Amino acid sequence: MGGTLWQWGKQQLLSVFLSGSCSLCQRSSPAALCGACLKQVRQCQLTNPVDEEYPDLVVISWGRYEDSLRQVIGRFKYQGQRDLAQWLGTELGQTWHHYQKTMAIKARSPMALVPIPLHPAKFQQRGFNQAELLAQWMNRRVQGVLIADGLQRVRATQAQHSLNRQQRQQNLAQAFQVNPQRLNRLRQTTVWLVDDIFTTGSTAQVAAQTLRRSGISVAGICTVARALSLDTDAR
Repeated sequence: MGGTLWQWGKQQLLSVFLSGSCSLCQRSSPAALCGACLKQVRQCQLTNPVDEEYPDLVVISWGRYEDSLRQVIGRFKYQGQRDLAQWLGTELGQTWHHYQKTMAIKARSPMALVPIPLHPAKFQQRGFNQAELLAQWMNRRVQGVLIADGLQRVRATQAQHSLNRQQRQQNLAQAFQVNPQRLNRLRQTTVWLVDDIFTTGSTAQVAAQTLRRSGISVAGICTVARALSLDTDAR
């Protein structure tokens, strides 16, 4: 009896140390988000994940960039809570999978996920590229080809949140280039770009144009959140 109680106590103590905390409310939680906060975040999920404003680029977003989802992305992106990438990336992968099934799309070539890159200086400052982490977890769901360094950011740009649509396009001009070591591989695929937030579409369009100029097929972009206004955070 004593041994059984000792084992039970040991397991309870161990569970306390191993249990993490919710990224939003900080309450004890075995997952990155507790049940209550997860419910709040899901309220931001879009009924229609496809933005039909861009005829040459399919835009798929999991939710609206507001309230709890905005907080989650902020904790992930600026406070380095990388464990959130698993849930966000998996949800994004399921959203894409549902889109593919609904549209009955049959790919002519393998699907490749290419994250929107950070400039090396920004990468060094942050320590990780949030788009790449999202793409890694998304790819576990969609089982495509992850080409994490397919695009390179070769020019540092001004923070996007303070600019209008036209200024954003100009700001991003010649900001990207295709990694020459991945060119042949990319040309054998259909690319889906991956990012955390979609605002005016300037970043996605410039990235897609850069790839297409090199003879690479680009289907669209998948993002965790779609901003409904220009009041957004910078990359």
